[in-house]
Amino acid sequence: MAPPLSRALLRANLLMLIALISSLGVLLALLDPDRVATQYGMLLVGVNGYSQFYAIYVGVRIAIAALALLAAMNGDQPLLGDITAVFLLAQPFGQMIAAFAIGMPHGDVLELSGLQLLGGVTLLALRPRREKRR
Repeated sequence: MAPPLSRALLRANLLMLIALISSLGVLLALLDPDRVATQYGMLLVGVNGYSQFYAIYVGVRIAIAALALLAAMNGDQPLLGDITAVFLLAQPFGQMIAAFAIGMPHGDVLELSGLQLLGGVTLLALRPRREKRR
């Protein structure tokens, strides 16, 4: 019988998955920004519109991917994974605030929000436990 997976291994694998998915999201945004923006209910207009899109859907997601990869490779530094979780949870948190004013997102946006929520909460749940000091 195979030994059970450790929390550290599960967390590292989840961080690698987050890095991969974030990187794929960046690639899609780079290859077809108008299509990606349309899926999010946005219309990119002018230099400022595209600049903001690239800042969020390329820049921030590259940062999330890099942070997740760095955290996965440095499992002894749980703070990196925690910061990755905060970045993941920030978008669903903002959407929850917006839901009070304009309603819940739907379709692909709601699904992505659910995945981000699940990923962020799972990362925090798999955080290494502190050893008790004597």
